[in-house]
Amino acid sequence: MKLVLFDCDGTLVDSAQLIHEVMARTFVEFKHKRPNIALTKSIIGLTLDIAIARMLGRQHVDDEALAMMAHYKAIYSDVRDEPGMETPLFDGIQRLIDTLVTRKDELLIGAVTGKSRRGLTQILDMYGFTPHFVVSRTADDCPSKPHPAMVTECCEQTGVSAHDTIVIGDAIYDMQMAKAAGATAIGVSWGYANIEDLLASGADAIAHHPNDLLSHIV
Repeated sequence: MKLVLFDCDGTLVDSAQLIHEVMARTFVEFKHKRPNIALTKSIIGLTLDIAIARMLGRQHVDDEALAMMAHYKAIYSDVRDEPGMETPLFDGIQRLIDTLVTRKDELLIGAVTGKSRRGLTQILDMYGFTPHFVVSRTADDCPSKPHPAMVTECCEQTGVSAHDTIVIGDAIYDMQMAKAAGATAIGVSWGYANIEDLLASGADAIAHHPNDLLSHIV
C-alpha cells in the first residue's frame, strides 16, 4: 500500500491571487507597504503566522504577526467571495484524482497543507474530493512545514511507512518536509516555486503536468 500526500495551494488549486489579495489588504490595514505577489508566493505553504513574520522580515512570530494573522483569517471568507477570487483546480488535477481513486486497493490519498482545517475542508468539499482524501494534516494540527510532523502523523494514522509515502507539492517546504520524514518528494512545476529551487530542496523528481505524476505513484 502506498500513501500519496498532496499539498493544496499551488499543487491542487491555484489560489495565489486570493492569498495575495487577503495578505495585501492585511498589510495595508496594519500600515505596512502592500507586498508584491512574488513575495506572497514565496511564503505559500508555511503556516500563516510564520509566513507573515517572514514577509515582515522578522526571524520570529511576534504580537503584530499574530494580530495580522487574526485579521487575515477574519477577512478571508469575504475576499474569497468577491469576483475574480476563485481558486480553480489546476488543469489535469480532477482527472488525476479520478484515476487514483480507481486504485484504492493499492494506494491512499491525503493532504498536507499550511492551510487551516476550515480552508482545506472548503477546497475538498468544493471539488468533491472529501470522500477520497482519507487522511490530512493542516496548520491547525502540526508545526509548520518543513517540520516532518504532517507526513509522519499521516503515516502513523494510515499505517503506511514513510518509505511507501509520496509527498507532492510546489514549494521548497514540501520537499524539505518530505525528505525530513523519509518520504519521496515530487515537485510540480505548475505552482509557485521554480524547478531549480525544488531540486535543491530535495525533490526526487519534477512533474510538469498532473499526468506525469502517475509514473511516480503507480
